[in-house]
Amino acid sequence: MSLPLYDSHNHLQAAPLAADRTAILAELDRQGLVKAVANGTQEQDWPAVLALAQQSPKVIPSFGLHPWYVAQRSTNWQATLLQHLDQIPSGIGEIGLDRWIENYDSPQQEEVFLWQWRLAAKRHLPASIHCLRAWGRLLELLQRESGPRCGFLLHSYGGPVEMISSFVKLGAYFSISGYFAHERKTCQRETFRHVPPDRLLIETDAPDMLPPGKYIEFPLADAASGKALNHPANLRAIYQFVGELLNQPIDTVASRTAENFHRLFAALVK
Repeated sequence: MSLPLYDSHNHLQAAPLAADRTAILAELDRQGLVKAVANGTQEQDWPAVLALAQQSPKVIPSFGLHPWYVAQRSTNWQATLLQHLDQIPSGIGEIGLDRWIENYDSPQQEEVFLWQWRLAAKRHLPASIHCLRAWGRLLELLQRESGPRCGFLLHSYGGPVEMISSFVKLGAYFSISGYFAHERKTCQRETFRHVPPDRLLIETDAPDMLPPGKYIEFPLADAASGKALNHPANLRAIYQFVGELLNQPIDTVASRTAENFHRLFAALVK
């Protein structure tokens, strides 16, 4: 019997998956996927997220302007975001702060982030947050601004263990991807041992965050470039990785993360 699987953060709408999307969705069905949250990152891919969610009842759409694309936003991006949110029950994301990219503009990132964060709070929608090298500032902003009552997701959490309790008090959930199974991520994956069991979620971030070979059950490559992609159906192998990390049976991990997923995304799970 297949385990009930939940992918708390991915990009199923991404162009590199287009040629294989029908087969990918079919494989996810066979693997036992219950729900997957597809996150838009910019205005250009919001229509694809919407179309995918309308096509598959297992897809929960999430629309947001990612910090990487803040500089390219149109003058009416806010109205466009609202139009998408009004068409279908959805979350807000992927949003956040990023001081890793070159020539980042912190004031612009914070302006865009806070507008979306306040919208999530106003509408009581779960938000999926990206953060790189800005954990202290993110915490400051979230402590200053009220968030959605349902909580929010710190996707692929890469912050310090010392901040976990502070984020938990604000309503945070923490998702781990198969990328943390790489040996070079040893220190960071140890952080997840300190995440409260009722705040842990699992994600693929597909087609990104490729796990090491041991956890690649479904190899996939970009048809145009030949670059290796993270097949969304590697989700079950990531559950196995999390079970090994926490020294827990995979069915225990699946049961607990299913409860957490339904709590965070309660308003969007039919």
